Amino acid sequence: MRMEDLPTDPHKPYEDVMAMLLGTLFVALGVTFYTHAVLLTGSTAGLALLLSYVTSSVTGWGFGVWFFVINLPFYYLAIKRMGWSFTLRTFVAIGLVSLFSELTQGWVQFAAVPSLYAALMGGALMGIGMLMLFRHRTSLGGVNILALYLQEKHGLRAGYVQLGIDGLILLVALTQLPLDRVGFSVLGALTLNLIIALNHKPGRYIGVS
Repeated sequence: MRMEDLPTDPHKPYEDVMAMLLGTLFVALGVTFYTHAVLLTGSTAGLALLLSYVTSSVTGWGFGVWFFVINLPFYYLAIKRMGWSFTLRTFVAIGLVSLFSELTQGWVQFAAVPSLYAALMGGALMGIGMLMLFRHRTSLGGVNILALYLQEKHGLRAGYVQLGIDGLILLVALTQLPLDRVGFSVLGALTLNLIIALNHKPGRYIGVS
């Protein structure tokens, strides 16, 4: 029997809510590991982390505020390409990650976390959290929406666009952070993307929201 012939089992509203809460909590905890170890990730989350490190003494804004603000322009593209339902889910998810990342700083205290462990565990937590959100038709907005929009409108390969933007963020980071911080950040990003690549494949998961 082909995968497309299998009956689907739509997610119930409470399942969507539970996935959104747990997924955003996982991502926020991963961000907390990264913040403690002064690491970066890709997309708008990486830009928000970088800005929080560079401007915190001036603005007082942490990751949560920057992450929410940076994503605001992308909602227009999300509505045009993904529709209102996806956009509203994404807006709520981004709001929850912003809120939980600020609250988690007070909920969880680290005496010391090795950079390697922070990179691997933080990347894994964010990857698992994003996977949960993806499977319930939710995203964390940002660069992936822009990349898909540019591919649709101008024929630019979405993967190359996202890779280029993430690479630019890392290049800027090299001017602001020690080389070893950037190296551990790359390792964490590989962990995050590997989890998604291995588990988020067409036909592997047929639940719908």
